[in-house]
Amino acid sequence: MESRAKAAGHAMHQQLVVLPLGLLATAVAFDAIGFVTHDGRLAFASYLMIVVAVVTGLAASAFGLIDYLAIPRGTRAKRVALLHGSGNLVMLLLFTGSSLLRAGSPDYMPRPTSFVLALVALVIAAGTGWLGGELVGRLGIGVDDDAGLDAPARLTTGISVPRGPR
Repeated sequence: MESRAKAAGHAMHQQLVVLPLGLLATAVAFDAIGFVTHDGRLAFASYLMIVVAVVTGLAASAFGLIDYLAIPRGTRAKRVALLHGSGNLVMLLLFTGSSLLRAGSPDYMPRPTSFVLALVALVIAAGTGWLGGELVGRLGIGVDDDAGLDAPARLTTGISVPRGPR
């Protein structure tokens, strides 16, 4: 099922998820290193990464929702996509909570509660990332209808809304 929101011929959602996921994983790593080294600069960098990741994650989710709405009802893909999107919403909320808890602390150093929230959120992100791979790799969501080893390049762009019953 071809993506309904594209830029330069590729699904917007698939392009946008890379940045927030990379930032969130790096933020947790910076926090872990910051705990060990007591380096407030790493904690502050982690805080900024989480903020940027939540904002870009919300942008990615908007395009994911566009594709979700185009998936036919009653399919396994619709159920997997609902779990994928819901899990990502929970993950973003947990990271948001983690950043809010640390906002008032010196050097934005995470307290144990905010660090645990971020760790749980990262585990959820790993699971929802796997579900995203299932959607694309096995269920063909966001894959061009004419995809193949010798498919021609198409630099289409825009958002299309399906007409009629699916």
